[in-house]
Amino acid sequence: MRKSLLLSGVVFAALALTGVAQAEWKPNKPLRIIVPWGAGGSTDQLVRTLAGDLEDALGQKVVVVNQPGGAGAVGTKAAFDAEKDGYTWTAGAAKDLGTYSVTGALDTHLKDWHLFLASVNYTVLSVNPDSKFQTVADIAKAMNGDAGSVTIATGGINSAGGASAEALKAAAGGDYKMVTYDGGNPAVQAAVSHETEITTQLVAEQYEMLRAKKLKPLAAFTPDDVSLPGIGDIPSITKTLPNAKVGAVNFGIWAPKGIPQDVVDTMTSIWATKIKASKRLADYAASKGLGVNVVSGDAAYMQAFPTTQINAWQIHDGGKSKVSPDTVGIPRP
Repeated sequence: MRKSLLLSGVVFAALALTGVAQAEWKPNKPLRIIVPWGAGGSTDQLVRTLAGDLEDALGQKVVVVNQPGGAGAVGTKAAFDAEKDGYTWTAGAAKDLGTYSVTGALDTHLKDWHLFLASVNYTVLSVNPDSKFQTVADIAKAMNGDAGSVTIATGGINSAGGASAEALKAAAGGDYKMVTYDGGNPAVQAAVSHETEITTQLVAEQYEMLRAKKLKPLAAFTPDDVSLPGIGDIPSITKTLPNAKVGAVNFGIWAPKGIPQDVVDTMTSIWATKIKASKRLADYAASKGLGVNVVSGDAAYMQAFPTTQINAWQIHDGGKSKVSPDTVGIPRP
């Protein structure tokens, strides 16, 4: 028995040491997080919010690099192709990451990445206050009669705004003209300046313009109505278009599979402690009307995949895909 106890103690100690070793990653140079969109958008805002907590936890500088282009694909590819040493990350909406293979922008899939989610965002269908469209019904009617007049500013087909424009099309029928920009912030500004009639970008990107009454919200791509301080109640898109499919837009950072396991273990620990309790993150979310959702690993994948399915099939059914989603592991929801 004494021999068994000693052996058990040795095994326990070995396992404990192994756990410590796995959790200890001390970066010896700055980390780089590539934001694949322009400055000022939802991804940029979130990453710069998270950077302070990551610097505190890791004891290293976090450098945020904006690398827009290709509706997020250019910056994402740069991170995917970088040396897999744990020092290069990228960020955005997980559903965008999951649909690059469908649009042909990039041959990658959700399962190819270590996901670290932090917030839940959503999109809003808004118009310039002087727009000829003052209701969702007005827009739906035009889409089925004068589609060219329905100009929607988005960050591109892979952006959250692009996905919501396709959700609108799927529910209303007809068509529209997507006008694309290098990120959500310039897309919102396009609607504010009346270059376009409409934008379907994220609430975090529209928030200040909505509060300043420079945009008029018509509907939220959410299952229920939302209420925002300084803005008021925004009805769910399903009030006018019951068939509209909506889903949470999960935002976070990620690195490609293949980075060292100790990096993954350390970031997982930081996510479950430092980020989960982050006042910076809580304050940012409250200031933009967002939800905090701190989760990583398999749980993050399970949360992100359903919205990816919806988005992928809306892109395909709208005639904007290069391949059918089911050929790249995304069954119809």
